[in-house]
Amino acid sequence: QSGANDLQTKADRLVQMSICASLARKFPKVTIIGEEDLPPHDVAEELIEDGHCEEILRKPCPPQYAGIKEEELVIWVDPLDGTKEYTEGLLDHVTVLIGIAYGGKAIAGVINQPYYNYEAGADAVLGRTIWGVLGMGAFGFELTEAPAGKHIIVTTRSHSSTLVNDCITALNPDTVIRVGGAGNKIIQLIEGKASAYVFASPGCKKWDTCAPEAILHAVGGKITDIHGNSFHYNKEVKHMNSAGVLATLRNYDYYASRIPNTVKQSLVP
Repeated sequence: QSGANDLQTKADRLVQMSICASLARKFPKVTIIGEEDLPPHDVAEELIEDGHCEEILRKPCPPQYAGIKEEELVIWVDPLDGTKEYTEGLLDHVTVLIGIAYGGKAIAGVINQPYYNYEAGADAVLGRTIWGVLGMGAFGFELTEAPAGKHIIVTTRSHSSTLVNDCITALNPDTVIRVGGAGNKIIQLIEGKASAYVFASPGCKKWDTCAPEAILHAVGGKITDIHGNSFHYNKEVKHMNSAGVLATLRNYDYYASRIPNTVKQSLVP
């Protein structure tokens, strides 16, 4: 087991060092908060990415963000979301999350799936990047709604509990999908594979939800805690989303109204 954990830690650290050092070099005044608690030190040059994406730069910046100063932004980084699944070889669950917040609100996000298509054969293009900005939209995937009239719940694979399961049962779902990674669960919503992401438990952190939230909100979806409170992403905020997660692409109110009070009382924001 420690072998898998060492692998996880090394992958997590290398990815985070690469992302944070690359961002810090280009945007020295932003606040960057990553999952791994890494001491600041010199990062090997080969880990620095200094290119940029022409596709994104061709799009006009939404006017409400045109005057933002660099120091007003907080970037939340999860270098490897779905870590347990990564160590178990479930590579399609793995995502890299980079969320950008302004005024405490998630406004832009990137979900990279490095192993997307890994089972599709030698000729398949491996990996994809989904990204979005509020007021601009989201790109890199095909927006699809879940089947009408079906209640398909996506939830945790490795952090289940009585509370998590009681909450799901109360929603009377047609199907329950259990997958790793918050980024991966939001992808299930925007690609129409699930109608709600429900996690009635603490455990999820701000770096898990910031990027997915921006992408989901950019296409008209909604994510909150189990009580219906929005998440805040200013740099002083506590990292834990201690009152769980409820997210949908459509029909948020249907699910929100069916969360049992016993579940709500057990989860303190």
